[in-house]
Amino acid sequence: MSSTLLFTFVIGYFLLLLGVAWYTSRNSNNDTFFIGNRNSNWMLVAFGMVGTSLSGVTFVSVPGTVGIGGFGYFQVVIGYFLGYFVVAFVLLPLYYKMNLTSIYNYLLQRFGFTAYKTGALFFIISRTLGATARLYLVINVLQIFILDEMNVTFWLTTFVILLMILLYTFEGGVRTIVFTDTLQTSFMLIGLIVCVFYIMNQLNFSLPDTFSALHSRNYSKVFNTDVKSAGFFLKTIIGGAFITIAMTGLDQEMMQKNISVSNLKDSQKNMITLSLLQGIVVFIFLVLGGLLYLYAINKGASFQQVLVNNKPQTQFLLDGKNIIGDNLFPQIAFNYVPPFIGIIFILGLISALFPSADGALTALTSSFCIDIIGLKRNQEWNEAKKKKIRMTVHLTFAVIFFICVMFFKWIDNKSIIDIILKLAGYTYGPLLGLFSFGILSRRKLPESPVVPIVCLIAPAICYVVSENAAKWFGGFQIGIELLILNGLLTYLGLLLFSRAPVGERQVLKAESN
Repeated sequence: MSSTLLFTFVIGYFLLLLGVAWYTSRNSNNDTFFIGNRNSNWMLVAFGMVGTSLSGVTFVSVPGTVGIGGFGYFQVVIGYFLGYFVVAFVLLPLYYKMNLTSIYNYLLQRFGFTAYKTGALFFIISRTLGATARLYLVINVLQIFILDEMNVTFWLTTFVILLMILLYTFEGGVRTIVFTDTLQTSFMLIGLIVCVFYIMNQLNFSLPDTFSALHSRNYSKVFNTDVKSAGFFLKTIIGGAFITIAMTGLDQEMMQKNISVSNLKDSQKNMITLSLLQGIVVFIFLVLGGLLYLYAINKGASFQQVLVNNKPQTQFLLDGKNIIGDNLFPQIAFNYVPPFIGIIFILGLISALFPSADGALTALTSSFCIDIIGLKRNQEWNEAKKKKIRMTVHLTFAVIFFICVMFFKWIDNKSIIDIILKLAGYTYGPLLGLFSFGILSRRKLPESPVVPIVCLIAPAICYVVSENAAKWFGGFQIGIELLILNGLLTYLGLLLFSRAPVGERQVLKAESN
């Protein structure tokens, strides 16, 4: 397939995004950038957030998990569904009641300046690492299958893609992203459905035939009943719920779009609709993954156990290439199907790339401007100066994204979805602990370095426990529940250094006398 042809479609797609950005960013101001002037349509937000929540990781990595883990990833999705209800009916009412632009202002009002800054910084770290890991995965696919043949270097590919994202989010911010995410989610879903039906047609499968074939290979197995396994169904479902609470409900990027909706009721509709749509879409991705493995086996692929660095490793070899995991979908799309499927794959892939990257860049800019440098609170700066500062911050985060993507290229891990979930466990845990402590208790925290110290110690303890769990606990492996453990340790650390509210202290003192 011609690399030039594929690259032409990428450029055409970007020009379409620029057109949408130009239209939606007219007469924009800082409130447009940060919260879309609170007039976003909830249906557009819900549909567009499907693309944001799934990203290129789902598009590439989730189908690749089926060969080894079957539909086990759907256990996490069941947990996501439960978590969305907590976000919709516990967190969103809180955010709307307090009329927040940045959700971390809750920590300011509840605990004070130190906790507020700590929460915002942990979000910035979390979202930067998570977004750039997702971005790296998609850029790497584009690089390997298109741009290497055009003698374009990886750093230049990364630079150009980040420049594209910067250009269409620079003015309109959230208002632009609500519309571009809707467009991109549409392309992603069209690509997914076309690929599913094409593979079914090539294998001469009806829908019942498809599920029968997946079942015969044990690909459709959802629940892992091995208690010691990192993927044990109970802890995976509970972990998935907490991941949604942390990575959606406590994440400025995801909540920034939700609170851009005019009222709480519509925002809650958005959240529940998103949970249903996400479940359906991920299930289709898993079906696609099973079909891709069956298609590759039909072409002569086979699973083999090989030694890599003296350790046994499962490989899925087709024409001498290991196409297991993240390599499966791209290899099939570019080498074993007609060119139009490759074009659909590329459009679907970049449609999955941009929603996760553009939203993250905008949310990080918003959080840094509002939470760290106090842009909205500063009465001495006029609107023009605030806009200049916001644009400078936006550009700076684009540079940081570039550096992080290059770092992920350097470490070159083959399973990005595992890295993202593990990073989330370490970086969102303190946020989970902080917000839980604020909502579930009435105790106060001191204005001292103790809050950030607790939030740093908890992930460090989690790392030690995670690395040694199998040795210490008879083969038990810590998986997705790492986030819960981290949040719990943060909560207990905050509780240790907290104090009762003034009124309660007076009552306790009187009772002791």
